[in-house]
Amino acid sequence: MLSYPIIKLHKNKEISLYRKHHWVFSGAIDTKSDDLKNGDLVQIFSSKDIFLGVGHFQYGSIMVRVVSFEEEMIDSDFWDKKLHNAYQVRKSIGLTNNPGTNVYRLVHGEGDRLPGLIIDFYNDTAVIQTHHVGMYKHVKEISSALQKIYGQSLKAVYEKSSETLPRDIGVENRMLFGNPETNLVLEYGCKYEIDWEKGQKTGFFVDQRENRKLFGQYSKGKKVLNTFCYSGGFSVAALKEGATEVHSVDISAKAIELTDKNVALNSDFHGIHQSIVADVVKYIREIESDYDVIVLDPPAFAKNIKSKHNAVQAYKRLNAEALKRIKSGGILFTFSCSQVVDKELFAKTVTAAAMEVGRNVRILHHLSQPADHPVNIFHTESEYLKGLVLYVD
Repeated sequence: MLSYPIIKLHKNKEISLYRKHHWVFSGAIDTKSDDLKNGDLVQIFSSKDIFLGVGHFQYGSIMVRVVSFEEEMIDSDFWDKKLHNAYQVRKSIGLTNNPGTNVYRLVHGEGDRLPGLIIDFYNDTAVIQTHHVGMYKHVKEISSALQKIYGQSLKAVYEKSSETLPRDIGVENRMLFGNPETNLVLEYGCKYEIDWEKGQKTGFFVDQRENRKLFGQYSKGKKVLNTFCYSGGFSVAALKEGATEVHSVDISAKAIELTDKNVALNSDFHGIHQSIVADVVKYIREIESDYDVIVLDPPAFAKNIKSKHNAVQAYKRLNAEALKRIKSGGILFTFSCSQVVDKELFAKTVTAAAMEVGRNVRILHHLSQPADHPVNIFHTESEYLKGLVLYVD
C-alpha cells in the first residue's frame, strides 16, 4: 500500500483515467485532504474506491497530473525506468548517435507520460524544464537518472524552470551536474549556438527540426523571408541549401543577434543574408512582392481557450498579408503552436485568408512536430504544432 494522501473522484469521473488521460480537473474531485500543498504526490481513487493512479497535486483547474497509472512509488527507480524508456524511443528513431544531428528532445511531457517535464539534449548537455511544482521537486532524481543513462558522454545537466513556475516559490535556474564543454550543436549539419540560460524555452525550438530541413530544400536558388526568426533556424537551413538571399525579421534585437551569430557559424554558403529588427505584422504589409519562399512561425497567439477567437483572427490577418504579397509560384510555410487552435481550425483559418485575398492556393504538405515530440495517443493535447506548406499561384 502507498502512503500518499488519497483523492476521491465523483461518480463516473474516472472514465478519462481508465482511458489513461493524464489530467484530473478540479470539478471531478469529490473529497481530498484540506492540508494538501502544491506539488504533493497523491493517490487517485474512484467513487467505488478503485485505485486509478498516482499524480502531483496542484490548486487550479487541472488539479492532479498523473505520472503513473500503476500502484507504485515515485522514487529513483521510477525515474530511472521512465527516462530509460524515453531514451530508447529516441534511440529507435536514430537520434542518440547521429553525427549530423546532436540536438533532440528526450522527454516531451504527456507525450512521454510525464506531465510537466521537458528535457532537451544539446550535444552533451541536458536541459530540464518543469512546468509545475510537483515535477520540480524531482529534478535531482531526474538528473541522477540522466547520468546513469548517458554515462561519461553527459557533461552537464542544467535546470531551467524559473520562467515556467510561479515566482513566489523562488526557483532559480542552476547547474545540477557537471560543466558544459560547448553550447554548439549540429542539426542536419547546420551549426547553432544555444543559450539555455537566457534563451526562449530551453534555448532552441527543437520541434521545428524536420520542418527546417524541408524548408531548406524548397529554398535552393530562391529569395527567402524568415519572419519571427528568433535564432535564425530557418534562415541557416535556407542558406545552407543554396538560397540566393535570405531576410530574417524579428521584433527582438536579442533574437537578431542570435540569428547573426548562427549565420556567421555557417559561413560555407554563397547567398546574401540581411537581418531586420521590426514588428513582423507591420513589416510584412510593406514588403515587395518578390519573395519566392516565406515562413510564418509566430509565437503562440492563444495560450488558453479564452483567447482562441482573437488568435484565429490574428492568424488569418498574418497569413492574408503573406499570401497577398508572395511572388506568383511562391511557397509559404505557415505554422501555429497554439494548443487550443487544432489543425483543422488552423487549416480553415488559412483557407479563409486565401479566399479573402483571392489567391489560388494548393496544400503541398501538412506539417507537425517531429518524432522526438511524440503525441500520446491517450492524451491528444500533447499534439500542439501544426503547419502547412502552400503553393501560391
